[in-house]
Order: sequence, then structure tokens, then C-alpha cells
Amino acid sequence: MPGIVFVFPGQGSQYVGMGRELADRYPEAAAVFQEAEAALGRPLARLCFNGPAEELTLTENTQPAVLTVSVACYRVLQAHGVVPAAVAGHSLGEYSALVAAGSLTFAEAVKLVAKRAQLMATAVPAGQGGMAAVLGLDAEKVVTLCREVKEGTVEAANFNAPGQVVVAGDRQGLSSLTRLAKEAGAKRVIPLQVSGPFHSSLMAPAARELADVLQKVPLADPVVPLVSNVTADYVYTAAAVRENLVKQVASPVRWEEGIRRLVEDGYHTFVEVGPGNVLSGLIKRIDRRAVVGQVENIETLEKTLALLQEAK
Repeated sequence: MPGIVFVFPGQGSQYVGMGRELADRYPEAAAVFQEAEAALGRPLARLCFNGPAEELTLTENTQPAVLTVSVACYRVLQAHGVVPAAVAGHSLGEYSALVAAGSLTFAEAVKLVAKRAQLMATAVPAGQGGMAAVLGLDAEKVVTLCREVKEGTVEAANFNAPGQVVVAGDRQGLSSLTRLAKEAGAKRVIPLQVSGPFHSSLMAPAARELADVLQKVPLADPVVPLVSNVTADYVYTAAAVRENLVKQVASPVRWEEGIRRLVEDGYHTFVEVGPGNVLSGLIKRIDRRAVVGQVENIETLEKTLALLQEAK
């Protein structure tokens, strides 16, 4: 029977205080923060542990911060002898998954993510675009409604779970889509606390610039099966990893399909590694039979270690 899938969260999962407990107790976690600060030349631990929240939620800070906390949690699990049989990450989380899969060193990952965040933040000026979660409509309907928007741009950006699709676009497009979705019977349309229309064609300039950056980053073939956001399928080579990371910036996150692929292949135990529990909820919506744990602090670590022991 296949083993455990580690899944890694993306932007939006951050909060002040994340990672502090594990860094205080486990040298492996503290070392990750030290490595990140050495690579970036800024006090990332202080920002994660103490905020302020307004600074932490800036894309340029959020992305390296969430990556660092996720890898710190991963290192603690490693120290407890828990290793993944497969990995996946949601958007930014794919970089954490690549570290766990041995495709990217953490030092390279945190520098790359900081650059990615900078490119994404500047591709569309702040306040001119954003994202919203559409709840209660199926994916096909949301895609159709996006095409019906005549003023502005809006596209399906994250196919997260049944009845939950995130759209991205400019302000006019999002406003039109919100109206159409409510008229079509959506339960809610919730604006997300992000600064740009990520995973849409509006991010194409950032994707082009990231392609140039990635040409200089050393990547290895994954040594652990990794499911890509772009293809919802396994990635086997460094070349495919590089190609997908470029496409990912301006392409939808096919999270639901990727999890279904893993379930079809016999994986039924998932651990969300990093801040928040959004992915845990999505996985349970995708497959109610899934066993799901989560690790972000001492309490969740202990609960998940006990859960995995029971599941053996």
C-alpha cells in the first residue's frame, strides 16, 4: 500500500506566530530559519514570529515566509522518521514540495520564491487586480461565466475542490463575475486577501521573467513522486519541473484533479505540512475517505504522529 503524501500550503495560509513553537523546540526547524535569513539577508524569523501582519501579508514577504515555515515543519517530521511517499503543493507550496522531493535545495528555493514574489507583485499594480472564491457552483459553470464577462478580464485560477473555484482578474472583471455567479446560484463569492490576479493570463509578464531566472537555477529530477499544479500529473525530470514552474505563474492550479490522481493511485493518507489547514479541508471535500493530518505547531505535530501510528 502506498505511503503518506505530504501536501504544502500556498499564499494566504500565513499568520503572525507561525513556526515559532517548532523553531523554539527543534534545532532542525530553527536551522531552516537561519538558512533562509542567510540566503535572503533579512530577518524573516522575526517577521514570521512577531509580524506586523500588514508586513507579513505583502506578497514579497509572504511567499518566502510560508516556504520557510513549511520546510521547517517538514524537517521536524523528517527528524521523527516520517517521510513522504509522494508530494504536492498548492501554488507557492509546489516549491516546498520540490524541496521535499530533492529537486531544489532550500537555499535556492527561498531565493527563487523571493524573486517570483517580486515579479508577481509588479506584474499587475497593487489594487488593480485580485482573486475571489466562488462557492456552490461546479467548475464548468464558473469557466462558462468567466467567458461571458464582457468588461474586464476574469479567469478560473484555482480548481480547489467540488463547489470551490477561485477566479482571478482585474477589478472590473471580478465585479462582473461576482454578479453573474450570484445570479447563477452561487452560495457565496468571497474576495481573497491577495494583492494580484495570480494564476491568470494577467501574470504572463511575470512568467516570462521567471523563465529567465529559472534558467540559472540548478534543478534535479525529483526523487519522490511529485504531482504538478499545471498538469495534475507526476513530474519526472528537472526539465519538466522548470517548464511547469514557468507555466504555473499564469496557469490554473488543478488541485482537485491532482489529489484525485493520487487517490486513484492508492494514496489515502495526507499530511498538510506548513501553516494553516486549508488543504486538509479541501482534501476531505475531494475524498471523504482520506486520512488527513496537519503539522504547524507542537499540538498538531503530536496529533499527527499519533494519527500516523494508528493508521499503520
